[in-house]
Amino acid sequence: QVQLVESGGGLVQAGSSLRLSCAASGRTISSYAMGWFRQAPGKEREFVAAIRWNNGATYYSDSVKGRFTISRDNAKSTLYLQMNSLQPEDSAVYYCAARYYSGYFVTNEPDSIYTHWGQGTQVTVSS
Repeated sequence: QVQLVESGGGLVQAGSSLRLSCAASGRTISSYAMGWFRQAPGKEREFVAAIRWNNGATYYSDSVKGRFTISRDNAKSTLYLQMNSLQPEDSAVYYCAARYYSGYFVTNEPDSIYTHWGQGTQVTVSS
């Protein structure tokens, strides 16, 4: 089993930056892909970004490409999401998740293919 714990959410103004962290523990995650998802009130959970833990290959949703950066620290088993130029529409609960990496990223990485989830961290961007 993989346990995931997010941190770093908060309330920021539009145009600001924020970095989320997700600490992974339990079994080794070297063969996993890890992703960030978000869910705003009344909306479905949506894919944000994913990274292949082994080689750092990344994949982003079009809505955050160029503003958000996903990365990982192997030594700390920690996943990050650097969020720049935040806008009110980025407000949501952000979740990190993990899945066994089967060799490729799936288009828009459906949340149904992820098997381990954190509890989420709230990000609120004021205008």
